[in-house]
Amino acid sequence: MNNINITIIGLGAMGTAVAKAFLEKDFTVTVWSRSPQKAQPLVAQGARHAEVIDEALEASPLLLISVLDYPAVDDIFRPMSKGRLAGKTVVNLTNGTPEEARKMAAWADAQGADYIDGGIMVTPELIGQPEAFVLYSGAEDSFRAVESTLSILGNPAYVGEDPAFAPLYDLSLLSAMFGMFGGYLHAAALLRSEKIPVFEGVPMIMALLKAMIELFPEIAREIDNREYPTPSSNNAMMATALRKVLDGSREQGVRGALMEPVWQLFHQGTQSGQGERDISALVPLLFAAHSEG
Repeated sequence: MNNINITIIGLGAMGTAVAKAFLEKDFTVTVWSRSPQKAQPLVAQGARHAEVIDEALEASPLLLISVLDYPAVDDIFRPMSKGRLAGKTVVNLTNGTPEEARKMAAWADAQGADYIDGGIMVTPELIGQPEAFVLYSGAEDSFRAVESTLSILGNPAYVGEDPAFAPLYDLSLLSAMFGMFGGYLHAAALLRSEKIPVFEGVPMIMALLKAMIELFPEIAREIDNREYPTPSSNNAMMATALRKVLDGSREQGVRGALMEPVWQLFHQGTQSGQGERDISALVPLLFAAHSEG
């Protein structure tokens, strides 16, 4: 057995995958769940089942939490007496918001625990695989002390001292992913409106998206430097193209719900004087008060 003890709190699909990854590397793994029956398959693989949460906390200096949401974390940990987590390292892999992470970090600090927030960027079946990576933020010395252990789950990506940064990166990456899928699904609907097999369009869609992705670093520099060039393909042209996408979709009986907000942004940019600029100039329009971040 590995000489590092680990406790896993929460045995949903992700928590179970996390526990299995450590068991496969011969770690001593204690598991706890509000649904005790979920522990039985892991016990059969060598895990120790803690009947109560106090037993789970006592078992290990390193606690990994993977539950539904931050309110669930609160329900589990808030009732315990102050100092119960003193000297522990708490790695919270629960999906949440930056503000939730900051509040949880402050609470853990008051308990005398080291707190690391995490964001798992793969599905449960990919935990421990070469393509897996996990975001982490919090005190760097606390993270470095357990980095090699956490690498069992996937490539660890440390993104900063502020505990809010891991969920912020998580939400940013998910935004890019879901935005891509939204466009892809709309494209698929357009093709199917004429009974064209979507698979036939995939090579062209992928080629276009790959070419566009190559522009990301330059667009990022423009955003960070607040320098918005005047390219030949500008926001006004894109607003017009998006309008045609919506008009053509309506003709084909395809709802515009996915693309309408995108057109609205480009249209607003054009109306506000950014029509000749690159798409990077649209980012300030996304802030609640239209103030640039």
